[in-house]
Amino acid sequence: MTELAKGVRVTGADRDSLASTLKARYDKGESIRALAQSSGRSYGFVHRLLTESGQTLRGRGGATRGSRSQDT
Repeated sequence: MTELAKGVRVTGADRDSLASTLKARYDKGESIRALAQSSGRSYGFVHRLLTESGQTLRGRGGATRGSRSQDT
């Protein structure tokens, strides 16, 4: 993927193309942070783009706050 210039607004067909590319890579298991770094965009931008494209986002994983107190 070509890195987009920082601060350049992504609209129209370019935005749709980027969204479908990022969505496919996210489906294959890449994290939002990895997608943001490789595309030269912010975490928030990638998160918003995936959400707008109808992608169901994965949970963060790891332990949750309540699980430890329930075990003891």
